[in-house]
Amino acid sequence: MSRLTASARALVLAAGLAAGSGAQAGLFDDDEARKAILDIRTRITQNDEQARARIAELSASNAQMLEQIQQIRRNLVDLNTQNESLRQEVARLTGQNEQLTRDVTDIQRRQKDIAQGVDDRMKRFEPQSTVVDGKEFVADPEEKKAYDEAMALLRGGDFDKASAALDAFTRRYSRSGYIDSARFWLGNAQYGRKQYAQSIATFRQFISTAPDHQRAPEAMLAMANSQIEVKDRTAAKRTLNDLVKNYPSSEAAQAGRERLAALK
Repeated sequence: MSRLTASARALVLAAGLAAGSGAQAGLFDDDEARKAILDIRTRITQNDEQARARIAELSASNAQMLEQIQQIRRNLVDLNTQNESLRQEVARLTGQNEQLTRDVTDIQRRQKDIAQGVDDRMKRFEPQSTVVDGKEFVADPEEKKAYDEAMALLRGGDFDKASAALDAFTRRYSRSGYIDSARFWLGNAQYGRKQYAQSIATFRQFISTAPDHQRAPEAMLAMANSQIEVKDRTAAKRTLNDLVKNYPSSEAAQAGRERLAALK
């Protein structure tokens, strides 16, 4: 618009000059004036065409820029949509990872429980080292259980059941590391039941098979007591004399000496 205004001013100026020329003694003739006016018009027309072309060019450029801006906006919307989708996917994967972590932890805990259960069950069948009356040996779990149950009956004062349990143990586990101790306590259980003859036989077997056992002196004293109960004083004296002779430093030997003195 500024270019058109400038052209119009130029046309008016040219007309004024032409008019002034005629008034000033014919400096220009009519042909020259017309040529000047035509030339000005031509330049104005050219300027107008150039201006319109420039405006059209700018309009086209603006339209292109607007289209680019719109495309950029659409791209941004698409990117935002993709970013939101990615955030949702990341959140979903994070949730899955957390669940997988929990699942793995649970599986590991179960495996540990299973392994512990297997170990516990295996221990029920594996031989175990044990010590009874100063003697160390390896015993099967069932063997140990049978002995412990029999001893629990004896400690509870149930001589009938204890005697039966210990007798069954000596028959079933004749090669057991418990066998000597089982015989000793069987003799005591039989004595508790007043089965003196059986008690004497059990203690005699114990002494003959385990003379170095730490309870051998006690077994000899208990056998002498059973012999006294059955009125076999001669056998009792012989047993007590053997006790004092074979185990002179034992507490049982001291009690045996006192018992011998009482029998004389």
